[in-house]
Amino acid sequence: MSAKKPDLRIVLCSPRGFCAGVVRAIDTVERALTIYGAPVYVRHEIVHNKYVVDSLKTKGAIFVEELAEIPDDTNAPVVFSAHGVPKSVPAEAKSRNFFSLDATCPLVTKVHREAAIHFKRGREILLIGHSHHPEVVGTLGQLPPGAVTLIETAEDAKTFTPKDPNNMAFVTQTTLSIDDTAEIVALLKERFPNVNGPHKEDICYATTNRQLAVKKVAPVVDALIVVGAPNSSNSQRLREVAEREGCPIAVLAQRASDIDWKRFEGIKSLGITAGASAPEVIVEEIMGAFAERYELHVETVSAAEENEFFPLPRSLRPDAAVAE
Repeated sequence: MSAKKPDLRIVLCSPRGFCAGVVRAIDTVERALTIYGAPVYVRHEIVHNKYVVDSLKTKGAIFVEELAEIPDDTNAPVVFSAHGVPKSVPAEAKSRNFFSLDATCPLVTKVHREAAIHFKRGREILLIGHSHHPEVVGTLGQLPPGAVTLIETAEDAKTFTPKDPNNMAFVTQTTLSIDDTAEIVALLKERFPNVNGPHKEDICYATTNRQLAVKKVAPVVDALIVVGAPNSSNSQRLREVAEREGCPIAVLAQRASDIDWKRFEGIKSLGITAGASAPEVIVEEIMGAFAERYELHVETVSAAEENEFFPLPRSLRPDAAVAE
């Protein structure tokens, strides 16, 4: 008779995993493959998740970092990732007669529009975000070089010198930490009371809700796993939120095989969440790995209900296919 497995309380964070923008981006690639067949070229990882990218590769998606990697004579669709792209990218696609599909998350597009309006009104624009993240590269690339200044830290906010303190605006990356961003925004507003900000926060609903759920769960568990990729901004922020809320062990895992079991020895409770680009199947895989070692008692802690839906790019909608 085998020894009885120790009990482990699993607290699932809700909401977790795919957001509406990620669902739309993945569906864009899958629908393009269905309508046009393979290959479908995708510029940059469609979302920051290896499992998702690998599964699309097996269906015929070809991932490239730059359009230069795509052959000139292709009729295949070219998809821009959920993170958004600089204006130079669709312009290059057009000049090379590519059939492009824009899977940019509508909430990122909203930030692009805000930046363009501020620019039209002659304001100096600050972008709160992380340099080199594709979303930030895309937002910076909406406007001429030098039109937007990147603010990465509270220190940047304290030391920035504007041309005219009464003619400024800020926008933010959609996947930031709510608390870090609030601190930076507060500093900017204190220094520049007339700074123009978004009517509603740029940080997207999904990032906000996933962080709120972690804030509820992190203080009451011995450890917390964030299912997500190291290059996923919103996943990394979830891990940081868990640490900040006092969770002794907070780790990022892409798959069950990433788990360092020594770190989890002796725990009685475990929180699990997933970044906005991580599929639920991996949450299940990780729970399965714990179930082999522990007797699981699962509960869910919910911070918000989500029912957002973003329609596919117009040329992929069923009515468009009929019209052509």
